Amino acid sequence: MLKPTAERPGRLTARPPGRRASELAALRALVRRETTRLIASPSQTGLTLLNPLLYFVVLGTGLSAMVGSESGTGDYMMYVYPGILMMAVQMPALNAGMSIVRDRETGLLRAVLVAPVRRDTFLVGKCLGSTATATAQSGLLLAFAGLAGLPYDPLLLLALLGELALVAFTLTAFVTLAAVRITRIETFQSALGVTMLPLFFLSGAMFSVEGLPVWLAALTLVNPLTYAVDALRQTVAGAAPGGVLPAGPDWGGWEPPLLVELLVMCVLGLAALALAARRFSRAA
Repeated sequence: MLKPTAERPGRLTARPPGRRASELAALRALVRRETTRLIASPSQTGLTLLNPLLYFVVLGTGLSAMVGSESGTGDYMMYVYPGILMMAVQMPALNAGMSIVRDRETGLLRAVLVAPVRRDTFLVGKCLGSTATATAQSGLLLAFAGLAGLPYDPLLLLALLGELALVAFTLTAFVTLAAVRITRIETFQSALGVTMLPLFFLSGAMFSVEGLPVWLAALTLVNPLTYAVDALRQTVAGAAPGGVLPAGPDWGGWEPPLLVELLVMCVLGLAALALAARRFSRAA
């Protein structure tokens, strides 16, 4: 906006943008940077989706007749489909953390931080951009819902896409928190390799977690992926004709409904992002 200055009446000068406008502009730029990467590399997107697709088509088809009838989960293809969607969200979320660690090692992160915006703005923008790309990539697998026996109902697909966005945000926030605390990419990759695979299988994504020992059952209750998978599974089972809903997390004899599980994921994601932003703002 232009207005006359007091020193030179009639002379117009540009008013410097406000702090809030600068922060919003930085957020938009960071989100655009992440989404541009997705659009610019469709081959990488295809390779990222190849792994969950192979699990779904090969493993799901091969085990459908055997596991479905024995585990009480109904059609195994329908049972494993939420886990496949979770698998598709995981890789883009992990890449978000790796890019932060890599940018720190190469010095690019320090160059970005000299911009006149808050440090936590950079982190939030990075997280939101990675959430958008993870949601877009995993959303492509909704085209294969028919293989799981699901109808192509627009409301069902929109519900699943919204849940995938929340799952992507929560995962990205946790990975970002780890990336802020770990400075070497080798250590970061090792830490993710040790933690993410057990968390995935303990979530009930591929097989039922019923009948586990007490200590393993306790781990499933503190596993964020458990609530993500069960929320997706509740939506899938509620829309599928004849869908069977396996037992979900047990809170002392009470199974949390869908809205409670979504709230748990939202709170965990916001808490992880707040901790990461606080740590990142204090880092040198």
